[in-house]
Amino acid sequence: MKKSKVDLKKLGTQKYIVLIVLIALYIFFCIASKTFRKPTTLISLLDMSFYYVIMAIGVAFPIMTGGVDLSIGTGVICYALFGGTLVRNMGAPVWVGILVAIIFGVGIGLLNGILVAVMNLPPFLATLCTSMITRGLGSMCKATPWPTGQQDGAWFHNIFKITLADNTKIPVGFLIVVAAALIMGYVLNHTRVGRYTLAIGSNKEATMLSGVNVKFYHIMAYVICGLFAGMASIAYASAIPTVQPGTGAGMELDAIGGAIVGGVSTAGGIGTIGGTVFGAYVICLLKVGLPFIGLQAYWQQIITGIILIGAVMIDIVKKRRAQF
Repeated sequence: MKKSKVDLKKLGTQKYIVLIVLIALYIFFCIASKTFRKPTTLISLLDMSFYYVIMAIGVAFPIMTGGVDLSIGTGVICYALFGGTLVRNMGAPVWVGILVAIIFGVGIGLLNGILVAVMNLPPFLATLCTSMITRGLGSMCKATPWPTGQQDGAWFHNIFKITLADNTKIPVGFLIVVAAALIMGYVLNHTRVGRYTLAIGSNKEATMLSGVNVKFYHIMAYVICGLFAGMASIAYASAIPTVQPGTGAGMELDAIGGAIVGGVSTAGGIGTIGGTVFGAYVICLLKVGLPFIGLQAYWQQIITGIILIGAVMIDIVKKRRAQF
């Protein structure tokens, strides 16, 4: 029990370290590039980060169980395409398209949970298969623009960004991210779903022997991930004028990378929502900031990869020290 308290304390410390790194990175890019300092750059950063951060919050739960969900990247595109198709091609109200996208995400999350928790498929393989399924389903739809401008239903863009009369854009989606982080932080730390998610990742057999319905809570971790992927699809459709089929592959890696950088252990059993959010913003800041200092896309991927290796190595070292 004492060991658990020490681990939690160290985990909290890591969360603030990631926050310091995030602030330091932002200051560095501001110093290195005059263009980066413009308010429009910050708005662009927030616009593209909403869906990544929401995805990261969701995927943190499967990772905490010792698994992963590779379907969220193509899933986000698939859900946005299906919702947009209902709205633009079938005349459904926007709120119906939003609801369908979220329900679709929950359904895929439930499928992933059943494949992993009930059928005992390796999480990597199970979610890779559903990733292929969602990519194929999304490709069945045409490129779909959600309502914009003065069109009926364009109000949903204001969920994440309000445009004032002088064309000033206020990224209110940040408040949604903060609310989601606070709610899921409470779920993780103060509810059975959160506690058992961490317990499954720490020691699945011991959790089962203690009388916990491990399969149910294991499935719930993937359902939560699917729910947030559905929510991220709405954020994506709000930020991207036209959702293109066949895309989305690789988005999941940025979300997973954000969770890992934020301190979620790849072996399961350890993680915080606050750290996940900060880690996701670190990844997004690198994607936005590196081009401003003249680095091409391949350098962005290389540097992000090196940071992820460092985060995993730190996790391994901490676990080894905890054993002694």
